[in-house]
Amino acid sequence: MLARRPLPSLSLLVLAAFAVGCGNYTRMAPEARTSLQRTLTGPDAEQYLRVSGNVIPFFGDGSKRLLTPYAPDDVRFLDDSNGKPINPGAVERTLPVGTKLRITKVEFPTAWVVAERVLYTPRTWPWVYLAEEGKPDAPPLVLVLPPNLEQPNDFRAEVEKYLSAQNPKSQLEALAPPVRDAVREKRLVANMSADAVRMAWGPPELVRRTLEGTAKNEEWTYPGGRRKAFITDGRLARAEEAGASVLP
Repeated sequence: MLARRPLPSLSLLVLAAFAVGCGNYTRMAPEARTSLQRTLTGPDAEQYLRVSGNVIPFFGDGSKRLLTPYAPDDVRFLDDSNGKPINPGAVERTLPVGTKLRITKVEFPTAWVVAERVLYTPRTWPWVYLAEEGKPDAPPLVLVLPPNLEQPNDFRAEVEKYLSAQNPKSQLEALAPPVRDAVREKRLVANMSADAVRMAWGPPELVRRTLEGTAKNEEWTYPGGRRKAFITDGRLARAEEAGASVLP
């Protein structure tokens, strides 16, 4: 008599059907993903924040926190039914430049991963899980990277916008105390260097460069266009948020 195989549960069938339907949202080859996971969680796991970051709610997943250099109003991962970006929630705390972190997992949006993620989260984007030193019981911090990163070097370049294997302590100590404090608190002060602006507000989404006489001007626009920083000859000349000046 033939043994009868147990039927899969309804939940597994639904999950499988959903996974097939939603497709694979990563273009990176499986072997490249495996290599990144191995190297970034191995010798390269110890990292330091190279830009001050906000810790905010992770949309519909209370077991995680989003780590981003941007204000909640500038987060552009999910849209509501009217096509407007969803604000994930208020800033819970700020992690200054130099905060020590460990990469615990690199997760790509394969069909099965997307199916298992909480519905109202940026499920189709790659996630980098981070643990903060000295907080073993805290929810993991998640750095959300752009979708469709095809090459490992592209992925690493995105990670390196926010994290560094080198402690930026000497770079911070070279700043004047008021500038150093502003960077740690995600504020800007007039005449701070472009590097300090980046450490405080994070990398801009768009940079527009112009030449006015001998002056080299840069207009940095941040996600959503609410925040702008205007750099002249490598120094902050002015900055705006929603059209109003943010400099003291």
